Amino acid sequence: MNNSEYRVIFMGTPAFAVASLQALLQANFNVVAVVTAPDKPAGRGMQLRASAVKEFAVANHIPVLQPEKLKSEAFIAQLASYQAHLQVVVAFRMLPEIVWNMPPLGTVNVHGSLLPKYRGAAPINWAIINGETETGVTIFKLQHAIDTGDILGSASMPITPQETAGTLHDKMMQLGAHTLVEVLEKWLQNKITPQPQPAGEPILAPKIFTETCTIPWNQPVQQVYNLIRGLAPYPGAFTYTQQKVFKILACSLLAEQHAYEPGTVIQNVEQATIQIACANGWILCEEVQLEGKKRMLIADFCRGNKLPQPLIASYANK
Repeated sequence: MNNSEYRVIFMGTPAFAVASLQALLQANFNVVAVVTAPDKPAGRGMQLRASAVKEFAVANHIPVLQPEKLKSEAFIAQLASYQAHLQVVVAFRMLPEIVWNMPPLGTVNVHGSLLPKYRGAAPINWAIINGETETGVTIFKLQHAIDTGDILGSASMPITPQETAGTLHDKMMQLGAHTLVEVLEKWLQNKITPQPQPAGEPILAPKIFTETCTIPWNQPVQQVYNLIRGLAPYPGAFTYTQQKVFKILACSLLAEQHAYEPGTVIQNVEQATIQIACANGWILCEEVQLEGKKRMLIADFCRGNKLPQPLIASYANK
């Protein structure tokens, strides 16, 4: 069969998924429908806003399904009516078996790590937070347990010392799209065989919560630096100043011994710099956001703001 003879249903929501959907269309796969999240209120006016995947699908005249419940009889019947050979999932919700096992060829997922490392919702963030120097994407077939299915293929890429979650996201979005098409074509031509994931204890990448984002200034500076860049630009690592959230969205580090208490701030008004003490060095702020204000380069922030000394009353691990 040619690519155009395969009926594909695509499932995804954010911009990360759009690149893969676009790649499938460019490779002439017959994407017969898209499943994405329902429109949600957003912005100051709380107007309903469509997902990035829906906007792309509508622009390309692809039918869109937006089920509230993935197990509803109406949705299951509608999904089955498309008689898809295959489903492709990129950055979507966890699927019930009745959905992922519906097509004859099953459901293929694009995951942002080299499985079995970083199974879970936030693999890009956790790879940087944990100081990894390499990551990649894995194309695998869904089965019961999350991110555990047989692998069809993968591609690796380096994580540079200055990489942030945002820059890595954009690189992996393109890598995932390219790898998806390359792997699918080989698999559908029986040129590759799905392989079980390597045995052993996996590294998990759970959802990012508020406590994950709190900066522990009493930790080594490299660890703090990794946390900040692993959460940038969203949701952002933060600390507190006068009971207000103070996000650090971009920074560099200076590894040197000092006698200051962790969390101590040195702000040079003339040079427009702010550095904050960690256990064995300093975080040099480059872009920040104080609660209630827009994000600013540190030079702009220093023109109208003076941080208290010390910055934080509590900096212990949460």
